[in-house]
Amino acid sequence: MLDVNKIRRDFPIYHSDKPFVYLDSASTTQKPQVVIDAVNSYYNSYAANIHRALYEIGERATDAYEQVRIKVKQFLNVPNTHSVIFTRSTTESINLVAYAWGLKNLRQHDTVFISEMEHHSNLVPWQLITEKIGATLNYIPLADNGTLNIESLDQLNDQTKLVSVGHQSNVFGTVNSVNEIISAAKNVNAVTVLDGAQAAPHMKVNITELDCDFYAFSGHKMVGPTGVGVLIGRTDLLESMDPFMGGGEMINTVTLTKSTWNDVPWKFEAGTPNIAQVIGLGAAIDYLQSVGVDAIHDHEQSLLKYGLDILSQIEGITLYGNADHRGAVIPFNVGNVHAHDLAKFLDTDGICIRAGHHCAQPIMDYLGVASTARASFYLYNDKNDIEQLAKSIEKTARIFD
Repeated sequence: MLDVNKIRRDFPIYHSDKPFVYLDSASTTQKPQVVIDAVNSYYNSYAANIHRALYEIGERATDAYEQVRIKVKQFLNVPNTHSVIFTRSTTESINLVAYAWGLKNLRQHDTVFISEMEHHSNLVPWQLITEKIGATLNYIPLADNGTLNIESLDQLNDQTKLVSVGHQSNVFGTVNSVNEIISAAKNVNAVTVLDGAQAAPHMKVNITELDCDFYAFSGHKMVGPTGVGVLIGRTDLLESMDPFMGGGEMINTVTLTKSTWNDVPWKFEAGTPNIAQVIGLGAAIDYLQSVGVDAIHDHEQSLLKYGLDILSQIEGITLYGNADHRGAVIPFNVGNVHAHDLAKFLDTDGICIRAGHHCAQPIMDYLGVASTARASFYLYNDKNDIEQLAKSIEKTARIFD
């Protein structure tokens, strides 16, 4: 187990005496002081645009920004830094693939496969693109235990051009069998996309071993700032794609009649980027590596086991999902208490959980519910948090009984 008390000293939000149990890290994470300092340092000491300025602080900003590509490369074992594109979020990263790759490569009667457990960020873009092109969008179905029916992969065929799935579910915490999915896609020469928003912060991810074509994740779910995401793409695919957005920096030459594009990855980073946020992401990666990703994963798994044991003993509770391999996420409902009401009552005890459809309405439809509550754990949580959660749930249930 991690020394949670020591870790919490790194996070300013835990410095208050006010009761605070944060169990919504699957939505966004708290930020350690080193990340806040990294962002503030840029604004306080060397705020300048990058790739343009020839003066000292501009060169310092450019170097700090570009160093983060190296950190991402090392963090996820990416083949080269030219594969690392900075975006605003996982959502933008997936949209970049959908529009820059999809519009150019998909044709009528082609098929895109996603799964029924996808976050809207990995569902809506493919709905829009396939509808625009006249392609077909098919789904790997959900199973009752919150996993995917991998046997359905035999539906992939020569018309399947792309397969895009979540590495880990934001609702069930299910860690999907991505190696099998990638292998099946490669057998029919389909491009593969992994939504890694819920996986990269919580487990060792090795892009080289996964051998997927695209991988997307966000900084704010891994103790980094909001407003920064990453798309990792196979370099040859990126070079064949047209820019997602046009503007400054992504160009090589511009005339009144024609433009040519910058090299990858800058071809996909139009305009002034989120410089401070990218620098903050670099500090977040440094922080997670200093704690140890394996240690964080083991800590979370211990909390998951304890949480499932404690919460399952609450009268009237329904826990959703039962995958053999899952992250530290527990979706649930309690008796006749609406998830939103539960969340508001827990908040009076200083407990923060998520309530709603979790940007995954098809999962709610599958479960036959309008919404669920969700508790998700990270490196700053401990067993006492879970015990307080259980007591507050039981207290709330008695009020609604």
